[in-house]
Amino acid sequence: MKKDKKPEQISRRPSAALPSVPIEAVFSFLKGTKGSSSWTKQEFAKALKISAADAARVLPVIQMQGYIHPYHDDWVTTTAGEDVSGARPPRFSPAKVEEALAELRTRIREANLDKKVPYRITAAVAFGDFLDNKTRVQAGDVGIRLEPRKPRPRGSPVRERAAEAAFFRQLRGKTAMLHLAPYEEWMSTRTNRRLL
Repeated sequence: MKKDKKPEQISRRPSAALPSVPIEAVFSFLKGTKGSSSWTKQEFAKALKISAADAARVLPVIQMQGYIHPYHDDWVTTTAGEDVSGARPPRFSPAKVEEALAELRTRIREANLDKKVPYRITAAVAFGDFLDNKTRVQAGDVGIRLEPRKPRPRGSPVRERAAEAAFFRQLRGKTAMLHLAPYEEWMSTRTNRRLL
């Protein structure tokens, strides 16, 4: 009888529960592994700001999905993991991505000072493999939270998204070294750099 109770107690322990990790943050990490021969549980934990114990519980779940597989004591991102994360071959120098981020930071500051601009930027975070001291990197990802300067009448959500996308294109400029997207909370739960 006691043997039956022990497994129940173990499975009910809070530490046995699967930690909550946003799947978008996991995909963002997998995207950053493109071009790496392998990566460690510790690198995964550090990027997602979780404990090594939590990483050890999350990684097998990602493995079951076919996005990663073990390689000795490390992990390798599969082709399926690269596809689902939107990974591209690293082709930029980190210095060029940093330069593009500096220019974006200036444009954000100028846009927030210009009362004619329809949006105010209230948050901007950059993340990606450029933060990992690699020799070649992918375009940096930037999450930006927009707030309309003036209250707008309720319009079409499609039209509003199109207006925001046009503003993002203008803000990004002609560089191919940055991808701008609407800010989501998970972007701050992973390793990032604040631009604002």
